[in-house]
Amino acid sequence: MSDWARPGSPGAAVSRERVLGRVRAAIGRAQGAERDVAAEYAALPRGYLRAHHDPAEHDIVALFAERAADYRAVVESVTTAALPAAIARVIADRARAGGTGAWFAVPAGLPPGWLSRVADGTPGVRLAGDDPPLSALELDSCAGVVTGCALAIAETGTIVLDHGPGQGRRALTLVPDFHLVVVRHDQVAADLPDALAGLDPALPQTLISGPSATSDIELVRVEGVHGPRTLHVLIATADCQG
Repeated sequence: MSDWARPGSPGAAVSRERVLGRVRAAIGRAQGAERDVAAEYAALPRGYLRAHHDPAEHDIVALFAERAADYRAVVESVTTAALPAAIARVIADRARAGGTGAWFAVPAGLPPGWLSRVADGTPGVRLAGDDPPLSALELDSCAGVVTGCALAIAETGTIVLDHGPGQGRRALTLVPDFHLVVVRHDQVAADLPDALAGLDPALPQTLISGPSATSDIELVRVEGVHGPRTLHVLIATADCQG
């Protein structure tokens, strides 16, 4: 280690102040000479391509469906009017696969109409709210979870949760083995910059690109390690607003 970088040396002090100056500039607390750092950052040229898909020229909803399916998610497009029946069908299929006594976790704030057909088409299936919060053991034993989302990204086939109404807390969508998520057509952003512009940075965000999977050990793909083994996406199309 050179004397310039050694802790306590003048060089280390200068480096530290430069780093802290940039941090203060980034969070809007720059003062004096540090304001020059903020001005330099704002003046950086940004002529790079921000988006690969102009919504005026591309069907970004179809692109999202294609990219999400590439990640081995199950993707369906349904009209808004047909959405409750589609949710009931998916839940019934999942319940039959899981045996008797199947139950699904439902976060607060989910549009009540989405689940209006579940009781009719899925006898024996129970919906459970998350208030008070379900334990990790309870979530591990449920047949799945049904949520909405904050938005989706066509370029990467990614679903973004900011854990607002109808999305639930992070554990609710990471512990169960099955996640049924509804994406409205108007929630699909073309590219990542568009998506980030529509999110509140103060909220926690979970980005989901297909079912949870890893190939860390001997390049063998294992699903369901860090989240749901099965991701089922229902895209509510523009045919019917609701």
